[in-house]
Amino acid sequence: MPIHKICILGAGTLGSRVALQSAISGFEVRVYDINQKALDFGQKTMEKILRQLVKAGQLNESQVPEIFSRIQFTLDPSEAVKDADFINENVTEEVDIKKKVWKQFGEIAPEKTLFTTNTSYLLPSMFAEESGRPAKFCAFHFHDVFYSRVVDIMPHPGTDPVMIPMLEELGRKLNQVPVLVKKENPGYIFNTMLMALIGAAGKLLTREVGSIEDIDRSWMVNFHMQMGPFGILDSIGLDTAWHVTHKMPDAASQAFASLLKTYIDQGKLGEKTGEGFYSYPNPIYRNPDFVKET
Repeated sequence: MPIHKICILGAGTLGSRVALQSAISGFEVRVYDINQKALDFGQKTMEKILRQLVKAGQLNESQVPEIFSRIQFTLDPSEAVKDADFINENVTEEVDIKKKVWKQFGEIAPEKTLFTTNTSYLLPSMFAEESGRPAKFCAFHFHDVFYSRVVDIMPHPGTDPVMIPMLEELGRKLNQVPVLVKKENPGYIFNTMLMALIGAAGKLLTREVGSIEDIDRSWMVNFHMQMGPFGILDSIGLDTAWHVTHKMPDAASQAFASLLKTYIDQGKLGEKTGEGFYSYPNPIYRNPDFVKET
């Protein structure tokens, strides 16, 4: 089945990026969220990214109006899924919320529509049944979209195998590198490795072994990276990291989740709010002096 019309559920940091890349790739896109503030955030995020892409020479200024003409923002669920070939859900990492969303959209989406979830750590089998069509349900997980261009395809045991090549083809059309996760695994492939790093960094910090800056310096210098674990956390979003860590039963994860919560309670969610472990738009780890020998 050809995919022409894409519906994005959730206009947050990742949903807005998936929507924008879909429009850049020539698809008609509808972006749905439950409040106008979220839709406004999504539109501003897209405008900022487009300016960056034009500045980098990856797009021409003349292409921008055409790209935006392919994106429609809506608060109406029925309008969002009208004639949709494909849905990608990007709502909060909570099982009950995702179950509610999929029950709602499973009842109103066209029969032809393919259902995908962009969840980072939850498993598609946790809410596939709620959609009413588990055979057409699969995880389709993006990373940064523009910088980290991997899209994970993770079926659940009831996913129709014919979806896999369709999603691989769609991933390539969206300028991503498809990676097949053969069986359900929390965190897919990359995030499983990433959480090992984040968990170790969190343990070092909560046990007062090293400072935020020195933990990041150690990683950045040894692996020639542009940011360390806490810079990465700021880019992911401290709220997203908390949603994952607070569900882990071990004491180290719980201690780090408690620390993350103190930042969240102050509205410090990372780069998207201007402050997390570092302050933005000019965090000190981007200063060349940050990793200079003293």
